[in-house]
Formats: sequence, structure tokens, C-alpha cells
Amino acid sequence: MEHIDPVVYRFDTRSSRPCEFCRELDPHFPQRHPADQMVATSRKATASAHVTEDGYVRHRMIELRRIATRPPLTAA
Repeated sequence: MEHIDPVVYRFDTRSSRPCEFCRELDPHFPQRHPADQMVATSRKATASAHVTEDGYVRHRMIELRRIATRPPLTAA
């Protein structure tokens, strides 16, 4: 049986920072894996700036939840 190493998450903290949008609006932000909290330093705090796919998905879920709970612009 061959040896299988566990997955190791590594990212360069010098080129990333915590996402302010997620930090403010996600009550579970502190429980996320550190890499899932991070966005590229050179970009705005958008979903596509996240350094992991899970971070991107969670950011989008928050954005979509905000859109869904927003009252309609016009009354029909």
C-alpha cells in the first residue's frame, strides 16, 4: 500500500488579505479555513478575488442571499 499524504493548504499571506465583505456579512466567517477567508491583495473584495473555490462559492452565496432578501424596486 502506498503512502498518501494529507492535503496541505498553502498560500502566500503577503499577497492576500481577509475579505472585508465576507467578514462583515458571514456569521460563520471565523470558522472558515484560513485560505477560504482570503482574497488577493491587488483586487477588490469580490467573489472572484478569493484564493480558493470554496471562498468564492461562499462569497457568492452571501451576495445572492442579499439580493433575494432585498425588497423589490417597484410594487406591481
